[in-house]
Amino acid sequence: MDMVMRIVAEWPVVIFSRSSCCMCHSVKSLLAQLGVNPAVYEINEIPKGWEIEQTLLRRGRNPPAVFIGGEFVGGANKIISLHLEQSLQPMLINAGALMELE
Repeated sequence: MDMVMRIVAEWPVVIFSRSSCCMCHSVKSLLAQLGVNPAVYEINEIPKGWEIEQTLLRRGRNPPAVFIGGEFVGGANKIISLHLEQSLQPMLINAGALMELE
C-alpha cells in the first residue's frame, strides 16, 4: 500500500482505472466536466499496474478507485452519489482540485 499512498499524496485527485472499464470512463468524464484534471493511472497499461491493482483489491478497492485529498473516497457509485448529493464539488475544492466560484 506504500506505493499507492505515495502516488495519491502527489495529486489532489487520483484515479486508478482500467482503460476498458465503462464505469471508470464515467467517473473520468464526470470529473472532466466539473473541470478537474485528475492523475489517472490506467493499471492495465502502466508498469507495476498489476501490483497496484492487487494492492487495491486486497483493500476492497476495485477500479475505479478514486482518491481525493490523499484519502480513498470510493468507486463509481460513491462518486456519482456524492455528485448528486452536491457533496463532490466542495470536497474537490477543499482538496485544491477546483477553484471555488464566488
